[in-house]
Amino acid sequence: MSRPPILMPAEAYALWASSYPAHAHNPVMQAEERAMLELMPSRLQGQAVLDAGCGSGRYMLHALRRGAARVIGVDISPQMLERAGAELVTFQSGAEVDLVQGSLTALPVPDGRANLTICGLVIGHLENLEPSLAELRRVTRPGGTLLCSDVHPIGHALGWVRDFKSGDRHYAVRHTQHLYSHWHAACQALGLRIEQVLEPMLDPAGIPDSAHFDRTALEVPVALVFQLRRLA
Repeated sequence: MSRPPILMPAEAYALWASSYPAHAHNPVMQAEERAMLELMPSRLQGQAVLDAGCGSGRYMLHALRRGAARVIGVDISPQMLERAGAELVTFQSGAEVDLVQGSLTALPVPDGRANLTICGLVIGHLENLEPSLAELRRVTRPGGTLLCSDVHPIGHALGWVRDFKSGDRHYAVRHTQHLYSHWHAACQALGLRIEQVLEPMLDPAGIPDSAHFDRTALEVPVALVFQLRRLA
């Protein structure tokens, strides 16, 4: 079977947005989300939460359910922001909700705006890790928390791709492997403390019987999830 064409993120998500739900819709995302929600504070009352690379808004919805007072979503794709808006309008919480188009390398958000900054399965779309983490640090208040996840680098070594179907064609989104050592070096350079690291694995019970996938994925972690603290 030939490999699908690899698209840049903005082009890929323009095609994917119409069918992209606001929940973890495959076993890898479900494993990643379990780990992220384990690290997310259970109560966010009075806090501002930024979701950088918010996509269809799944982590914005989780933040609202946990009581966030303000939720800001930034994404490079106007189509995905439209999708997120359609999902968020149905959630009545009284919180202030903003959706803004922008890049992870130049977030349109003031310094120190967020108590909690979330970046789920996005950083791998960018070739350079440290500039992205620098922006996430900038928009997080001193002492604030960052939750970041990516597809586990072992997946890259095994030839996994982040693929999707649009119409009758398959595509993949560009993805760059960022090793744990790269995260460690970037965090040390930026004044971010690594507080917890989770490496979730697939839940075999969540895999449909009809699924076609690399069975090695059941034996290795599928995501790399970080809880970081901005020190100053």
